[in-house]
Amino acid sequence: MSHDRVVLRRSPALAPLLARGALRSPLKRPRPDARFPRTRLVLPGVRIDPARLAAYERVCAFPTGVDTLPLTYPHVLGFPLAMRIMTGRGFPLPLLGLVHTSVEITQRQGLLPHDAYELTVYVAELRPHRRGTEAVVVTEARTGERLVWESASTYLARHRGGSAPSPASPAEDQAPLPALAEWRLAADVGRRYATASGDRNPIHLHPVTARLFGFPGAIAHGMWSLARCLAEQPARAAVRLRAEFRAPVPLPGTVTYAADGDRFALRGGKRLHLVGTVVTTSDPAS
Repeated sequence: MSHDRVVLRRSPALAPLLARGALRSPLKRPRPDARFPRTRLVLPGVRIDPARLAAYERVCAFPTGVDTLPLTYPHVLGFPLAMRIMTGRGFPLPLLGLVHTSVEITQRQGLLPHDAYELTVYVAELRPHRRGTEAVVVTEARTGERLVWESASTYLARHRGGSAPSPASPAEDQAPLPALAEWRLAADVGRRYATASGDRNPIHLHPVTARLFGFPGAIAHGMWSLARCLAEQPARAAVRLRAEFRAPVPLPGTVTYAADGDRFALRGGKRLHLVGTVVTTSDPAS
C-alpha cells in the first residue's frame, strides 16, 4: 500500500510530542491487525549541528572531529519524525511502555557532517509477537536522489493475545563472546544522552521517574548502548548492522563489552543486554 508524502519545514519539537504520546497512551488498543498511519514524513535540507554532534560523540565515546558521522547518528536526526508518527492519534500502539527491541541499519557510504540530508520516516508494518504487537519504523537518509542510509527499528507493545512463535536463540546465548572491556556506567548517562539526542523518555533520566513506569531505577537508552559498542569498532563506510536489545542496562552499573569478528555483545554479569553483528558490504550500492 502506498504512503502519503508529507513534507515538513522543520524538525518537530520532541518535548510536546512525548507529552502528547503519554496522554494518548491509555486510549490506545494495540493489536497486530490494527490500522496504522500510511504517512511518509519527509524533512529536506537537514544540516548537522556541530555542537550537538560533538556532544553525541562524547557521550557515546566516538572520536570527535572525524570526517564521517557515527553509524547511529542519522537515527537521532530522524527520531523526532518517528515520534510525530508514533504519538499521533492514528498510531495504534501506546508510547508508554513501548520497547525498542531491534534495529537494522544499512549504510551505503560514509556520511559527511557538512552535507545536507533529506530524511524520510514511515511505519512499514505491524506484526504479531508472542508478547503483543510489533511496529517496524523505517528511517531513510538521502543526499540528492541517492539513498545513503536506512534503518528499520522494531518496537514492541506488550499485551495479551500474542501469537508469533518465539525466535530461536542465537549462538551468542550458548557461547559468550570473549570479553574485551568493562565499563562502569555513571548514573547520569541517560541524562547526558538525552541532552545530546533529544530522547528524554523518563525511564532513562532519574530513578524516581523510571519507577513511575515500572522500572526499579533508571536504565540506559538502547541506542546509547548500541552506539557505545560501535565506538569500539573501526569506522567503515559501507556496512550492514543488526542489533537486538535483550534486557535493560541499569544505571549506574557495570557492563562488559565482548566481540569476536563481526559479532558483538554487551553483558551485565550473566545477563545479556545487547547482541549484534556489523559487516562490511562488498557493494556500497547493495
